Amino acid sequence: MSRAVSEQLFSEVFITDQLEYRRIERADFLKEKIALQDLASRMVTDPDAVLPRFVELAMQMTGGTSAGLSIFDKNASEFKWLHLCGELAAFEGATTPRNYSPCGVTLDVLAPVLCRHPEWAYSWVADAQIVLPEVLLVPLLIGGKEAIGTLWIASGVDEHFTSEHARVASELATFVGIAMHVKRGEERIKQALEAQETLTREMNHRVKNLFALTEGMLRQTLRASGSKEEMAEALSGRLRALSSAYSLVLRDNLAEEGDLDLRTLTEAILSPHVHGASSFNDQISIVGDRLICTERAATSVALVLNELATNAVKYGALGHDGGAISITWRISEGDFELDWVESKGPLVTEPVRAGFGNKLVEMTVVRQYQGNLQYDWQPGGLSVSISLPKASILS
Repeated sequence: MSRAVSEQLFSEVFITDQLEYRRIERADFLKEKIALQDLASRMVTDPDAVLPRFVELAMQMTGGTSAGLSIFDKNASEFKWLHLCGELAAFEGATTPRNYSPCGVTLDVLAPVLCRHPEWAYSWVADAQIVLPEVLLVPLLIGGKEAIGTLWIASGVDEHFTSEHARVASELATFVGIAMHVKRGEERIKQALEAQETLTREMNHRVKNLFALTEGMLRQTLRASGSKEEMAEALSGRLRALSSAYSLVLRDNLAEEGDLDLRTLTEAILSPHVHGASSFNDQISIVGDRLICTERAATSVALVLNELATNAVKYGALGHDGGAISITWRISEGDFELDWVESKGPLVTEPVRAGFGNKLVEMTVVRQYQGNLQYDWQPGGLSVSISLPKASILS
């Protein structure tokens, strides 16, 4: 049959209004209390077991023969069956269309739904040779607002479910939705604390690098200056350039300035690291088309370039007279590729233990952007190849 359900067939299958006319048994509030306590205890001791236990309790307390969750995937516009128990447990992981299923109807009305023999209206149920005399469905909401799917309970006989069953299932679903909302909040707090810790470590690391870089500036400026006035002027200019470069890394400044040209960003970050009598162009070669970084990407690129440059001052080409660095970038098959090549510097070897700076580069490139990072320690200097998805870095 077609994907659309006729109005007549729809009214024959969806019989929610009958819940109000069926005889109900006396509510067992003690049993409900024990079930909620069970779920609350598992939320503390074993959060991953809450949803499977929720489905099992819902089936037991309503007298169903099978139950499960249909979790909605917005990207695929379909439901995925999870935590199934009872007679239909073998269908764990099955998928059903959003707009051609009883679960979709339940999310449309955001209220309990009762249907009988859904195989009459939905071909995928009939094709699976499933016979369902009745199915009770209730929406699953996180925090009472965000609909993530439905709880469904199947019965093996007609005229089984009542309004009391719908109430019990809804009470359980509401409790679980609140618990999931709390758990999500705890996870967000944990992530925020982890991000704050990383930021603190990063800032401490950058301050240490700043002091080390300033000390190197002092020494090299002193060697290259003929007088204290000349030294003061040169050092003042370099410190101003260093301040400008670090300010580009701050997100607040980027928000005011807008997106940044990659060449401008690269020059600003590298210029404070050029020391001695050499000019910027003597030590730094930048080759690449004009590219505009997003605000978020500009911060990340600045951090990566700053770490590479700081290490080059400490151990590589920028800390050696005559040393040079070539920076090139290009777009290749949808990826942004950048090469950092040091030359005419001292002999460098792969470090035995990666410091926080190297870990920060890896965390930015690999974890944050799912890119690729490769180091190559050559006798003439370090080479670094970075590949990032184009869409994640360019505006």
